[in-house]
Amino acid sequence: MNKADQYFKQNLREVLEHGTWDENPRPKWGDGTPARSKFITQVTEKYDIAAGEFPIPTLRNTAVKTGIKEIFWIYQDQSNSLADAHARGITWWDEWDIGDGTIGNRYGATVKQYDLMNKLLNGLKNDPFSRRHIIDLYQEECLRETKGLNPCAYSTLWSVRNVGEEMFLDVTLVQRSQDYLMASSINKIQFSAMQMMVAGHLGYRPGNFVHFVQNLHIYDRHIEAAEQLLVTESLNTQPILKLNVQKNFYDYTIDDFEVTGTEGIPKLKEKLEIAV
Repeated sequence: MNKADQYFKQNLREVLEHGTWDENPRPKWGDGTPARSKFITQVTEKYDIAAGEFPIPTLRNTAVKTGIKEIFWIYQDQSNSLADAHARGITWWDEWDIGDGTIGNRYGATVKQYDLMNKLLNGLKNDPFSRRHIIDLYQEECLRETKGLNPCAYSTLWSVRNVGEEMFLDVTLVQRSQDYLMASSINKIQFSAMQMMVAGHLGYRPGNFVHFVQNLHIYDRHIEAAEQLLVTESLNTQPILKLNVQKNFYDYTIDDFEVTGTEGIPKLKEKLEIAV
């Protein structure tokens, strides 16, 4: 069982057996019913990307490349436009349209407003060992300016270390909230891919990837699927995500990525409903 599967089952078991049910939830199901969730807090996972550990589980199929396209939309396009998301093949943000064809002043709009991506790239290039390399999407000014879903995966911290002649780029992703069955694998894969892109831009190697979630939850209508996943046999494989070239961060395309080792990974029996 690879590390991603171990973490996946460990977190499922912890939520199902020891989780806390929330009260007065904000999200609702499509029929207007409050979407209650069972949650645990302060969950951490760590992967050594350089050693071939990747956060891709084999318990269920994950749309790896579609998830990476969301990173392009946010950090390359620096957009909050749903039309731009659709051009990338991303449709799941439609539920959070604030009525003007955008998701509000969130995510890519925040990256653009504060020039966060360029500041990160320049900082890592000119002062690699600084302890101040941070992208923070939780900007109060943006949150006040428009309505919209507050960022979930909102902060990344970046560190460079040298081992002999090689420079490694380590990343920590901080997430305030995670809908575990909908997004757990996607979030980790997306940002480990972004780690590879930034490392490639700088001529470094991707190193450690750490994911911290403050509130990891499973919605009430997803409990049955979670129970099924808990008894699903993992495959004896380690799926690998490769970035085949080094180039400017903004020039990467989805064709630069290669995914191997995912053959035979099953899909969920039923499509999961989204709580909004």
